[in-house]
Amino acid sequence: MSTPSFEYILPVIRGIQAGREYYVSMCPVRFLPKLFPFESEDLPPSMRAKRALNKARIPEIAEYFVKNPTNYTCGAIAASIDADITFEAVGNEAEERKIGRLRVPMDAKFTINDGQHRRAAFEMALRENPQLGYETVALILFLDVGLEKSQQMFADLNGFQVPLEASLSLLYNHRDDRAFVVKAVVKQVEVFRCLTEMERGSLNGRSHKLFTLSAIDRAIMALLSNIHGSEQAKPSGSRTKKEQKEEELAQKIQLAVSYWNAVCSFIPDWQLVLHKQVAAGEMRRDCVHCHSVVLESLGEVGAALLSVFPESWEERLSLLQQVDWSISNPDWENGILLKGGISKSRASVSWMTDYLKNRLGLETADAAQAGRPGHNG
Repeated sequence: MSTPSFEYILPVIRGIQAGREYYVSMCPVRFLPKLFPFESEDLPPSMRAKRALNKARIPEIAEYFVKNPTNYTCGAIAASIDADITFEAVGNEAEERKIGRLRVPMDAKFTINDGQHRRAAFEMALRENPQLGYETVALILFLDVGLEKSQQMFADLNGFQVPLEASLSLLYNHRDDRAFVVKAVVKQVEVFRCLTEMERGSLNGRSHKLFTLSAIDRAIMALLSNIHGSEQAKPSGSRTKKEQKEEELAQKIQLAVSYWNAVCSFIPDWQLVLHKQVAAGEMRRDCVHCHSVVLESLGEVGAALLSVFPESWEERLSLLQQVDWSISNPDWENGILLKGGISKSRASVSWMTDYLKNRLGLETADAAQAGRPGHNG
């Protein structure tokens, strides 16, 4: 067979997987759109090698690349090549036979098996930051073996993926301000620091923890929903935007730590678990105050307290000590307790928020809206 007049020459490492050759290479980002044109959207699913492109995901990924040009991470793109290719090893010795050049005709068809959203996001990001085009992304190249095999490859590559737990995603996120605030608050509130499950999104009966990090996250964000920085943190000529931002975050953390430490002091059951006088599993079974629906409502109530009673919110909050948190309390029926279990729905959070507002002498959302029926609570 004659050498094609026009071809791609890719530096590669050759490997064996499932008895078949494959190749690992690096591709400049600016070449991705040319190498991997998208399939027609008119093709039925049975005729495609992968799922349809979810265009709603692309701007978010592209923004990630643009905003973090020196600190982003992108996994390899897996693709198949439909063409007669030639591998030229750099030598004949053991390891030399695995390293070489892959000659691919210019008219070869490249089909992405995994990574189409990353490829599309890079194309979008290049419009804002063309310098990204000189960076490289890893390619894992398989020899094309037809549509059926490509579809099976897509199913295999995606079949064992497990969505990242929200708690673990938060724990490992060192770029996001929200994650920074939440982890700082957890570290400074002893009950949270000692009794929060930092990795899993749920607690089994034997867990020694009371809360999950994802539940604490929602509770803290509910508390800070109306906080946008104090007068002291407003821009000034003497401070940079970074310094102003750091000051705002520090103020949010300080406020949240003060509030949640106060909540902890007014829910003595949490202290019992902290000091190992009651097992965490027993407390979760018998009381509602450590469940996410109540934590989030405590955050919402805190936001209202800080707004209405900025100087005396802690005095009002002390009324939490009078609440019967036991799961046998009939007040919870059809509010947060539905069909024998604790509901996590948005409606249940709203119900619990109104319930606690009533107990603390705050106007409820229902009472604040004229013409809306009153809430049973």
